[in-house]
Amino acid sequence: MVLGSMAPRRRWLLLGLTALAVVALIAAGTVVITRLTGDDKPGGAPVAGSPTPSPIGTPTPSPSGPPPGADITGPLNLLLVGVDTRVSVPGWEPHSDAVLVLHVPKGLDRAYLFSLPRDLVVDIPAFPKAGYKGGKTKLTHAMSFGSRVPGKPKQPSTAQGYELLRSTVSGYTGLRIDAGAVLTFTGFDRLVNALGGVDIYVDQRVESLHRRPDGKYRESAPGGYKGPQQVYEKGDRHLNGWQALDYARQRYITGGDYARQRHQQQLIRAMTRKILDEGLARQPERVDQVVSALGDTLVYVGGRRIVDIAYALSGLPENRFTLVGLPGSGVGKGSAYRGEQLTSEGRKFLTELRAGRADAYLTAHPKLVVKS
Repeated sequence: MVLGSMAPRRRWLLLGLTALAVVALIAAGTVVITRLTGDDKPGGAPVAGSPTPSPIGTPTPSPSGPPPGADITGPLNLLLVGVDTRVSVPGWEPHSDAVLVLHVPKGLDRAYLFSLPRDLVVDIPAFPKAGYKGGKTKLTHAMSFGSRVPGKPKQPSTAQGYELLRSTVSGYTGLRIDAGAVLTFTGFDRLVNALGGVDIYVDQRVESLHRRPDGKYRESAPGGYKGPQQVYEKGDRHLNGWQALDYARQRYITGGDYARQRHQQQLIRAMTRKILDEGLARQPERVDQVVSALGDTLVYVGGRRIVDIAYALSGLPENRFTLVGLPGSGVGKGSAYRGEQLTSEGRKFLTELRAGRADAYLTAHPKLVVKS
């Protein structure tokens, strides 16, 4: 079977709308598909905990038999993570600043993407591999606690941190996580630049906490930062790599972290439109450029090969992909802030999602659906 014959628009729309890390999955998956790649490893599964992306592969004839991913019927859950890693700081532990889950029900005929607040208060299970005994704290810490390698304090493992985050998310949502990807902020910056920037509708005025108008970082000062700020005014804007990343990171704005989650999802939607408009899926050389730009800033953790997942989901109708915003509120006593919790409306969505009644629930609660 010629894998490159798969309808590129549907393939890109499905994986393109997922989130920071999933866009990288698209790039890698498309290279695999358009090159007719094979995989000689038993089962085609990447090694758990591998610190590098799954191999892209080289052009080889496709063997006869069923197409890759033909046995995947759903449900399927992907965990997509945007990580704050400061490679210039020795021993810096990765923190998950963007945590998104893509749920595809049995039949693979629809999909739902939702974010979990980075400060969501959750039960993080014990993780002996990292020497963590378990506790109740913010979701973002799961990645950090899990990344610790005993005896190697200055060599945290992002892939190992993902393992604990995956267990934590699975325990909270009740969803089995089948595969996932971690993309660092540096990788996201490179990805947007490789695409030539992105056009997005900025839905509210956003002042940057971190960047100056020239893109340089603002100077740190007691209690925060000082100096001129980059400002994203409401309206249609074209953003380059550092601007897109900076815009998607801001949470000290009206709406807080929930507004940031919305902006991340809208940004990925805009990136997908860019990909579709350029017909990138039909240009293997351009996808090669994107993948090369990512380098080791992408960690794919599976599960099944990227090509299997991409092919299995290729038939998803364009109008059956839904972005969901889960409302929440602060947790604490008085001025002692502990983190966030989902409202009963948000938690109920997870219950209905697991029961296969998500569409009916969203129809009754239309405000949960994220618009462009």
